[in-house]
Amino acid sequence: MKTQVAIIGAGPSGLLLGQLLTNQGIDNVILERQSGDYVLSRIRAGVLEQGFVDLMHEAGVAERMDAEGQVHDGFEIVVDGRRERIDLKELTGGDAVVVYGQTEVTRDLMQAREKGGGTTIYEASDVVLHNLKSESPFVTFEKNGELCKLACDYIAGCDGFHGVSRKSIPADILKEYERIYPFGWLGVLADTPPVSEELIYAKHERGFALCSLRSSSRSRYYVQVPLTDKVEEWSDERFWSELKARLPSDVAEKLVTGPSIEKSIAPLRSFVAEPMQYGRMFLAGDAAHIVPPTGAKGLNLAASDIHTLYSLLTKVYKEGRTDLIEKYSETCLKRIWKAERFSWWMTTMLHKLDKDAIETKLIEAELDYTLGSHAGRQTIAENYVGLPYDSLM
Repeated sequence: MKTQVAIIGAGPSGLLLGQLLTNQGIDNVILERQSGDYVLSRIRAGVLEQGFVDLMHEAGVAERMDAEGQVHDGFEIVVDGRRERIDLKELTGGDAVVVYGQTEVTRDLMQAREKGGGTTIYEASDVVLHNLKSESPFVTFEKNGELCKLACDYIAGCDGFHGVSRKSIPADILKEYERIYPFGWLGVLADTPPVSEELIYAKHERGFALCSLRSSSRSRYYVQVPLTDKVEEWSDERFWSELKARLPSDVAEKLVTGPSIEKSIAPLRSFVAEPMQYGRMFLAGDAAHIVPPTGAKGLNLAASDIHTLYSLLTKVYKEGRTDLIEKYSETCLKRIWKAERFSWWMTTMLHKLDKDAIETKLIEAELDYTLGSHAGRQTIAENYVGLPYDSLM
């Protein structure tokens, strides 16, 4: 087999890149180690920046998102009962976010690829990347017990934190930065009407809580828990009781509870790998970076990588601009570190942390100043709706 761009991973990053490249007439093949059904079963957040929304339009897969996605002009931060609304449109000059589940994004991209006849090879095992520093890289993998080879010009590593792409960069070249947070998020998905039309981030002495939503009839809620907790220890009744305890009384009174249809505990980490390009292989999305979900940046940060990589490959094939290849990592990382900073800030400010007395007081003062200042709220809003994409030029 031969293609122009081999894409490793059929999550939203790989599928979005594939769709954008296909629209430009650039041939690509996607390899995915899991089944399509498994990929669609992943439950993830879905707060989309305008840049991501624009990419979905450019890819030609925005029809259902436009019809079903909910535009959010703001969100609320609650600190020990004090409520502050971050008015995104007012503070950014008109920007907002769209709430549309990542599972639905993936479904739309899968259907578009299938309709367009794009090649996606699911359940491809033992994927290995070869000759990355040469002009003729290739990928080997097993499918149905048969060893296969995919020759290509370039490789896009969109295979997540545990994928093979980042591990293909030599250890003496790759540098990894990581912080593991000492708590996780216990998340519950329920077919109940959301308690609020906008997201509510709550800081409480018992721990952090988040009220989110997927639609007008499906809610997603989270509470901060120790990493030692097990999902089995949290009955639905216990979860709802704990969530109510961390919310303002008037919000808790309106909360509609019900059976959970999905429940899980997600650890939180900040992670960045540098460089994001090695020879003719490029990392994108979770393969290169992870952010705590507090700032709603994970999927959006992946989209900015895809925007840069798509722009780069289009210029390579349409204009012969191979000189831009070496600029990929630097261009992506400028925005990545800013998003990492914002996600770290939101996490540090809003969670219950085991800090010494002076650091606890400093965090309280930082949060009080930021929420009480127009400039501070504007900084939160600008980061939340998404910073501008950086140009390769």
